[in-house]
Amino acid sequence: MVVLFFLIAIGAPLLAAIEGQDPYTYHVDLLDPVQANAPRGAFGGVSLQHWFGVEPLTGRDMFAIVVYGARTSFLIGVAAAATSVLIGTAAGLVAGLSGGFVDTLIGRIMDVVFSFPALIFMIALTVIAPDWLPKPVLLIAVMGFFGWPTVGRVVRAQVLSLVRREFIDAARTLGAQPLRIMARELLPNVATPIIVYTTILIPSMIGTEAALSYLSVGIPPPTPDWGRSISDAVQWVQTDPMFLIFPGGALFLVVLAFNILGDGIRDALDPRLGRL
Repeated sequence: MVVLFFLIAIGAPLLAAIEGQDPYTYHVDLLDPVQANAPRGAFGGVSLQHWFGVEPLTGRDMFAIVVYGARTSFLIGVAAAATSVLIGTAAGLVAGLSGGFVDTLIGRIMDVVFSFPALIFMIALTVIAPDWLPKPVLLIAVMGFFGWPTVGRVVRAQVLSLVRREFIDAARTLGAQPLRIMARELLPNVATPIIVYTTILIPSMIGTEAALSYLSVGIPPPTPDWGRSISDAVQWVQTDPMFLIFPGGALFLVVLAFNILGDGIRDALDPRLGRL
């Protein structure tokens, strides 16, 4: 399922071209002005020309919106998760290996970041940010900033259990510098929890991006986005439930697939969970 949605995100232009539509063209002729510009026909205007129907008020093709929305969700979700993992891994390695004042300082920084109500501050930062800053870059930076402390704590805990092992003492005796110890000795031994946590963090970031768009502080229109589509669909759920089902179902399946993938990778890589 994860691979399928990745392929959908990558091939969104091709899929929309096969259908013969795009997510930006208005088809007002497919709307019924008598019913407050709701789509004409059954199931939100589903037809051979519009596989998922059309969007109320605008008539934009819903299939194109959903497949292009996968691009938005994956781009921001994966990039924000990667940002959190990179910062958290670096901070955890430095804190665990250095100890003393450095460890205490990084630990306090993690505590401070943890103390912020993340969603509220994400909303505030996206609202007050300058207009010249691209919204995807802003969302990736803000979400990555609030996500790294959890990764940092996991990595730090793993490093603290390794720094007193014989192979670390041997590396120090041979004159290895801290950067070499982190890259050659510690990082390979903490790779498993990092990989597992990354697969679990990605759906969280995708859900956060959708929540921000739902609150109208995410990706601005007309860029297709699942969260904004879900937000717009709430007021149409009685007259056009398909407007909510298609983007909401896509978001649900992606988050579910990533969570199951994370559990599977954890079980496969953890030797303590070996199968009998």
